[in-house]
Amino acid sequence: MSEFMGFFDALFSPDFPFVRNAFFAGVLSSVLFGVLGSVVTVKRIAGLAGAISHAVLGGIGISLYLSATGMVPNLSPMVGAIVFALLSALIIGTVSLKSKQREDTVIQAIWAIGMSIGVLFMAKTPGYTDPSSYLFGNILLISTQDLVLLFALDVVVILLAWYFYPQIEATSFDEEFSQVRGIPTRLVFLVILAITAVAVVLLQTFVGIVMVIAMLTLPAGTAGFGAKNLVAMMVGSTLFALLFSFAGLVSGWVLDLPVGAMVVVIAGAFFLGRSVGHLIKMRRSR
Repeated sequence: MSEFMGFFDALFSPDFPFVRNAFFAGVLSSVLFGVLGSVVTVKRIAGLAGAISHAVLGGIGISLYLSATGMVPNLSPMVGAIVFALLSALIIGTVSLKSKQREDTVIQAIWAIGMSIGVLFMAKTPGYTDPSSYLFGNILLISTQDLVLLFALDVVVILLAWYFYPQIEATSFDEEFSQVRGIPTRLVFLVILAITAVAVVLLQTFVGIVMVIAMLTLPAGTAGFGAKNLVAMMVGSTLFALLFSFAGLVSGWVLDLPVGAMVVVIAGAFFLGRSVGHLIKMRRSR
């Protein structure tokens, strides 16, 4: 109990700004997990998003190497990550639209090649570089600059989701009918992938590259059991993501465990619980 109260003391104490930053990061990330996660889940492109999230390690490794060797001084790993994320999204999206039968092969190739490039460049980077910090993240190390970027992306995503909601909903549930109605389904698909790619880069600071795909799907999957439409799923998913983030932050502090891993474990346990409950309810109704 004392550890639990200690978390709230640290949250409101000026001596622990990193705890407040972590809390606000959870709030801001929940919006992205909720809105983008719902679209990713409904459009069934979690595999594509997963490949992009792992491929960014290549951009991170190259950026660290160029910065450490002085070839491009002070180059931020985030720059390389965004470049790799957008490039991966473009390649995967184009192949997915042009050649469905090769989609799985390209996804796995981008996934494996991106991570391998990152590991190779990190191995040659002067000094010590720990890939696990990028793979698994650490929300307690998030900076004020990261919060500003997350907030800016939240605003962009909310505005785009609000303005283009009819097109997003139509292409998510009936792509062929949307095409007949004149909606640019391919452009909508590529834009969704591009925004998801940028979001993945920022969100990897929160739960890491390996776990970010889980938080893009688990809150949305949990909300999907009771949602009547896409907007309800987005709202519910955001609330669930906020709940999971806060619970993971508190339990990670109290139990002295990695926060990102705790967030995903809690989200996974809740999703499995809802799945079992839904299955039991369906069997009883029959």
